[in-house]
Amino acid sequence: MSANTPNPVPIKEWIINNSNSKPLEYSDYPRLIESILSVREINSDEERASYLSPQLKSLSDPFLIPQMDKAVERILKAVDLEEKIVIYGDYDVDGVTSLTLMKKVLTAFNNDAITFLPHRIDDGYGLSIDALKRCIDDHSPSLIIAVDCGTTSIEEIDWLNKSGVESVILDHHEALSSGLPNCTAIVNPKATRSLGGNNFEYFCSVGIVFKLSHALLKTRPIDDFDLREYLDIVALGTVADLVPLIKENRILVKKGLAVMANTKNVGLAALTEIAGIRPPYSAMDISFRLGPRINAAGRLDSATRALELLLCKDPLIAKNISEDLEKNNKQRQEIESLVSLEAIQMVESDNTGKYNFGAVVGNKGWHPGVVGIVASRLSRKIYRPVFVVAIDAEGMGKGSGRSIDGVSLVKFIEDNQEVLESGGGHDMAAGITIKEQELDALNEELQGFVSRQVDSSLLMPKLHLDTTCELKEINIELLDYYQKLEPFGLSNAEPILLAKGLHATAEPKILKQKHLRMTLRQGEAICDAIYFSGAEVSLPRPPWDVAFSILRNDFRGNISIQMNVKAIRSSSATI
Repeated sequence: MSANTPNPVPIKEWIINNSNSKPLEYSDYPRLIESILSVREINSDEERASYLSPQLKSLSDPFLIPQMDKAVERILKAVDLEEKIVIYGDYDVDGVTSLTLMKKVLTAFNNDAITFLPHRIDDGYGLSIDALKRCIDDHSPSLIIAVDCGTTSIEEIDWLNKSGVESVILDHHEALSSGLPNCTAIVNPKATRSLGGNNFEYFCSVGIVFKLSHALLKTRPIDDFDLREYLDIVALGTVADLVPLIKENRILVKKGLAVMANTKNVGLAALTEIAGIRPPYSAMDISFRLGPRINAAGRLDSATRALELLLCKDPLIAKNISEDLEKNNKQRQEIESLVSLEAIQMVESDNTGKYNFGAVVGNKGWHPGVVGIVASRLSRKIYRPVFVVAIDAEGMGKGSGRSIDGVSLVKFIEDNQEVLESGGGHDMAAGITIKEQELDALNEELQGFVSRQVDSSLLMPKLHLDTTCELKEINIELLDYYQKLEPFGLSNAEPILLAKGLHATAEPKILKQKHLRMTLRQGEAICDAIYFSGAEVSLPRPPWDVAFSILRNDFRGNISIQMNVKAIRSSSATI
């Protein structure tokens, strides 16, 4: 790689976040919590109340979302006329939870709606005419409710209209510049910005389904149906889909995690059991334990088993399904590891500058169900936008893209329609279909797109630190206050703290040939620490500056606080 091109494995720049706000002089919260709130500019009593103690009563009127009234009117008409409704979903966690909630609500309205899931490999993402034909042949619906898909399906909705089937779309994906499908209603704030939908763009599809459910029940209440009991399902889909945990999403996830602790969903209870997690649940439990197990079914085959789990009422059947998902997840991990190694080797072995500003890589034999995870891993490693493509025997590739801040995959896909067969998604994550012979051309286009649009400084990953602290401030009493800052996720990142001048009390222990466990000391204060993947890092000579987050460690009922190390550098380094 030439000397005047970006380094594909850049060093993180440490940045202390600054704020114009000052912590309150008199507060019931520890100084560290005050500093975190301050840097996030959460200072007024009203802001603190909504952030630290979000309430369901703060949720907005669902009818403020454009076309919600049309969707409610059409669905209630179908209920009254006892029409056959099919709920057509997607195979990821957001799609499966959206199907689950929509099915539960329609059942409460005495409509025996049918759930329909496309097959990832056979049908591809979203609405396809082949899948719709199969759906109509099998179920003869008069109304299809598309969840987590449909916004870009102009041709498919036209085909449905000609077939005499009406449609309502509940989605959160970006629309095409060519317009919207001709459906009865499209409840998608991103697609209806011009109508005032921009205030709700942060919702994923299960959030949209929740708002629709609220609107239906507000229009026609059901005495023995409590929508709050399904907030665990909403939290599951919201966290797993990596949408911003702000505003109403934060309320739904915070309350949903609490509901999950005493869930009435038999399938979710079985899944938490096999995942080995216990209350109090966190967003991290969903991201790393529950979400991957649900996704595994749809990644390798069909998401039907995951949907069956969340709709299941028999604990024994739920246990059996969760065991199947566990096996699928382990198989997915093995396949993912092999594809990741090959994809990373492709990029790292190149010395021509082909992947200076990003990478489009593909191969026959790669499983299309894991390309999204591999793209995430590769993008994090080289800190560039990446597309990973699985190519079938006929030379057609299905791929997933992941990006970095400042590079919109939606814009890139729109600019390269002539190279792609199809594509769509979000700025940070997208899916494409492409012929094998066009991979190199798309990669060249990506190099030019990124180099023209992005300042080279944006290609250097930055580690943003909320505040400095003393090790003596990290104690068990801090946990209760700290947990009020949760749930953490996109747009509400877990606080990263900085402690300076630390030493390890002994040689760090290597766990599973990959992680480091150690006890860190600063003066008289000590704290246990875990450094995930730390065994792969060359540690400088102490004393160290340590960037870390806080972990609640629950071992055999004994609760302690632990440092979750993100990075270590020499204390002589400047920030």
